[in-house]
Amino acid sequence: MNTTALIVIDIQNEYFENGGMELVNPIAASLNAGKIISHFRDKKAPVIHIQHISPDPAKMPFFIAGTAASEIHPNVRPQSQEKVIQKHFPNSFRETDLFGYLKANHITELVIVGMMTHMCIDATTRAAADFGFQCTVIGDACATRDLEMNGATVKADDVQLAFLTALAFFYAEIQTTETYLAQKREI
Repeated sequence: MNTTALIVIDIQNEYFENGGMELVNPIAASLNAGKIISHFRDKKAPVIHIQHISPDPAKMPFFIAGTAASEIHPNVRPQSQEKVIQKHFPNSFRETDLFGYLKANHITELVIVGMMTHMCIDATTRAAADFGFQCTVIGDACATRDLEMNGATVKADDVQLAFLTALAFFYAEIQTTETYLAQKREI
């Protein structure tokens, strides 16, 4: 029985070119996520897709249900047997059936890929660790964006490094796609 599941967070069209929340290097991240997805599919291990949907388009005018922008990107499109969970908050566990699904399937370890490192990847990984799951984040299968505060801009590469470093301090092991796939671990 597989005790490891892959969580694919918010790899949706909104984050790509011409989307309302374009990230830095989303194609590269999605292609790496696709490699991890293929690995899990080959091992017949659970792949769970998380799809962010705006709870209130007036307050959050992106990820609007039924739009092409809210659809999961073709590079990581779910297969029919794969679980898709819609969420309305950065934390994929909040007000979803993710926790119950993982427990019902005896999952103890999570591999996490997706969008945005500084928000949904961070929130979900921290929650997962707090729930007792062992977490691995595939850093180059995640993407983020430049952030601004008080007139200062923090470049996406620095945001990515800072958030992954913070997660590595306590919440998750951080690996690259190549390193993860080179291991011969049972999942």
